[in-house]
Amino acid sequence: MAFVTDKTELKPGLILFRRGDVDHRMWYCRMKMPKADRYKTVSLKTTDIDVARDRAFDQDADIRFRLKHDVPVFNHPFREVGREYLLTQEARAKRGEISAARPKKMRAVIEGALDRYVGSTQVHLIGDELWGGYPAWRRVNGAGRNRRNGVREITDEMAQAFANKEAERRTKVQKTLGIRVMKPIEVKPSEERTVPFISDSTIRFEMSIFGAVMNYAIKKRYVPASQRFDERPKLKTMRRDEFTLEEYRKLHTVGRKWIAAADKPSSVWYRTVTYNMILIACNTGMRPAEMRNLRWRDIMSAKDREGREIVVLFVQGKGKSRKLVAPKSVGDYLERIRVISKATEPEDRVFTNVVGKPTTTLYSALIADLLNVAKLREGTQGVPRSTYCFRHTYATLRLQEGVDVYFLAEQMGTSVHMIEEHYGHVNTIKHADRVLQGMAGWELPHPEVDFTRAKASKAAETHDKSKRVQHRRTG
Repeated sequence: MAFVTDKTELKPGLILFRRGDVDHRMWYCRMKMPKADRYKTVSLKTTDIDVARDRAFDQDADIRFRLKHDVPVFNHPFREVGREYLLTQEARAKRGEISAARPKKMRAVIEGALDRYVGSTQVHLIGDELWGGYPAWRRVNGAGRNRRNGVREITDEMAQAFANKEAERRTKVQKTLGIRVMKPIEVKPSEERTVPFISDSTIRFEMSIFGAVMNYAIKKRYVPASQRFDERPKLKTMRRDEFTLEEYRKLHTVGRKWIAAADKPSSVWYRTVTYNMILIACNTGMRPAEMRNLRWRDIMSAKDREGREIVVLFVQGKGKSRKLVAPKSVGDYLERIRVISKATEPEDRVFTNVVGKPTTTLYSALIADLLNVAKLREGTQGVPRSTYCFRHTYATLRLQEGVDVYFLAEQMGTSVHMIEEHYGHVNTIKHADRVLQGMAGWELPHPEVDFTRAKASKAAETHDKSKRVQHRRTG
């Protein structure tokens, strides 16, 4: 059967027809775009030929009006435009114009957060409000993958779906083996859902992809040039909180009790590894990705210039590698993990699960549990703390001890600018005496007080001197 039936040409470039592949008898019209080899087909939603003719001419007039005033003719959801854009970027990667990893990162953003935000929205309807509202939406709706710490949030619906699937699998196995069928697992909704931390840099990167897709839509004439969004909305600064020295000590103390409270051997194992990993992170400043990649072969013993034992770690992550130094205590923490690990060959990963397979989450659920027990889950800004906070803790404590910014930047594999930008508040606290000089309560001692103290000191010195002379004469 022919696809097009009852075809009638109303005028050059405008035809009326019915479809032979459907049961209904509705009319359609097809219009050729002027000066382009493109067509637009519209359902006229009527079986009356006279009504269909009138509607076809109305549609033709509408198309011409849109073209004249630079209004999009075709409907293009952001989701489809994003996919088209990805194809162009994958082609560029094959030609070597951009890295192979770049399109993968773009795909994660376009098919992830952006799809949830504006995936079904027509691109010509995306305006300043949707563009400017993305940062706030992203922070409130942070479900998905957090690129910086690799933590994936599991919602109640996802947990229940997983439980149902697992129950079905067990039921099949039990019926096959003639075992009594157990009741399906029920997942109770959580009372409070913790939204993962979304950093400013993550939002900026995602908005750069958002803007690139919209610019592609302009290039393809899906939207007018007025929908170019070059200016990024100003972000309300949100910084992951470090642990203060007092909080770190509390975490240290609570962590040992937390291990002792475990009721199963596997729980003791996981809590022990998690606890020591926290100590390693706070004493090295490694990124989560660097800890995931750490192998036993990457750990070396050495001595500093004064002959003290230190640990040298070869770390890899964020596409770079470097060596960092750590105190001997880090070697002790690593040895605690090695003793109970099932994977201790040079090529094996340091941080694994109980059977020796590499961990992908770095015990994020266990860390959250320990922080909840210690009542340190949220920082001063109300942002849930994560594994990355241990790196911030290391940097903060090192700066407070007076470590040079340049050496710290080398140690942490970052730039001096980043250190100064994220930890400028540390220098303010460290040099509080200079900053607050001249303020009430911080004045230098009064000259008269100094004079009195000087006279008392001189009198005491004279008294001691006379006693020493008298002692020599009598001796």
